[in-house]
Amino acid sequence: MTTPYGSDPGTALRATDPAGGPSAVALRATDPAGGPSAVALRATDPARWLEAASAWRFWAVAAGSWAADVRSCAARLRSVWTGSAAEALAARLGRLVRRLDLFRLECWAADQALSEFAASLTRAGPADDLAAASTADRRATEQLQALFLTEASPPASPSPSCTASPAEVGRWWAGLGPEHREWLLVTEPGTIGSLDGVPAAARDRANRLLLDQLPRGGAALVALRDRLAGGDGPRAYLMALDPGGDGRAVVALGDPDRAEVLLTHVPGMTADLASFGGELDRAERVAVRAGELAPGRAASAVMWLGYDAPDFLGEASSRARAEAGAPALRRFQDGLRVTHEGRPARQTVLGHSYGSLVVGTAAARAGFAADSVVFVGSPGVGVDSAGGLHVPSGEVWASTSRTDVIQWAAVSPRSLAEDLLTSQIRPAGAVLAFSRPENDLYYGTNPADPAFGARTFPSQPDAGHLGYWDEGGPALDALTNITLGRTDVIPR
Repeated sequence: MTTPYGSDPGTALRATDPAGGPSAVALRATDPAGGPSAVALRATDPARWLEAASAWRFWAVAAGSWAADVRSCAARLRSVWTGSAAEALAARLGRLVRRLDLFRLECWAADQALSEFAASLTRAGPADDLAAASTADRRATEQLQALFLTEASPPASPSPSCTASPAEVGRWWAGLGPEHREWLLVTEPGTIGSLDGVPAAARDRANRLLLDQLPRGGAALVALRDRLAGGDGPRAYLMALDPGGDGRAVVALGDPDRAEVLLTHVPGMTADLASFGGELDRAERVAVRAGELAPGRAASAVMWLGYDAPDFLGEASSRARAEAGAPALRRFQDGLRVTHEGRPARQTVLGHSYGSLVVGTAAARAGFAADSVVFVGSPGVGVDSAGGLHVPSGEVWASTSRTDVIQWAAVSPRSLAEDLLTSQIRPAGAVLAFSRPENDLYYGTNPADPAFGARTFPSQPDAGHLGYWDEGGPALDALTNITLGRTDVIPR
């Protein structure tokens, strides 16, 4: 394997970026006041920091290969060698694997620090936003200087129970020393990676480790690994992973704990680990568009596949999957509040198709941690009016394209199933097949109908069931502006 940083991983973290740009330490040194100067800010290229972040991801992959080789060697030895000497060697090999995994955790921490620093520089832009750049520079410097200094050791206090709230989990995690956190990440990645109330950066490192300990086969996991390793677009945070059954995953684009605005995207029928890429792309389009419409604001979009979405229309005709998934969505939203740094983020939750029923079920109970909810292509959300949702007044939004077959759900379920698979039908075909759209759907009043009481926004007529995120369409801009809280610019 080759890397632009040579054979020494420390090269990527030294005082000068190999591509020629100043490091975080050097950038701070340019201004006696402790922050970056305007000259240094203009000269700093975020792409160089992203290149350095990529190098650290490279070393995480390399160390993973080494750890896998050691595990394989240890397994072969156990099959042919027994006795006290064999046990002693196995213990030493186990410690070596743990050290390699700890090294990988630190590599990913460096990747996170450099990726977020690059994102901060991009937001600061050429307008010399020195205050923001100085804050980002100081944070990155502290994170980088703390790397590879901690010796992992087991904590004395037990892990929280499975019934602990995200707030209780957050207090427990905050009370641990760094050496205890690293130990838990390397020895219990499956547990820590799934805990709402643990910061996104820690969950990401734990779940990346868990992912690489799973069998390498399977197209779904290969695609997920490729997205996590990629350097294009906002940095991905793997916040949950469950390969069982159809598979579940929660992926944030951009650090949600540092975002000013945050979108949680809840997909609908047929969503699973094998199809996560399309759902993640839709969430990413909102994050990218937010950077275009409000370049100075930190935005994060989360693809939340944290429930068992229905695979067939028969399953989607029941509320059972939504009722089972709603508590997990509520916990996740609570966890985002707990781990967020600084001022609370504006949290928007978007439900698409059957996912809108999951969101509606979660929001029908008091205490749902969302500042806004959005329903697109909805078969009904479980209540008959916006007043049945515990969301701030004026913050329930909905849109359904004229060519979205979901609005004929109550008329012809069999045709609906066929058309959902092809994603859209044209207006003439819809009229001929169904005569008119319905306002009373599977799960109550159509939220895009004026009688429901939501604020509606336009979507392109030919959006079908999946086109709400099409680039250049009015729906994508509306979804983005709702996420940003710029609701005064959304046409009705």
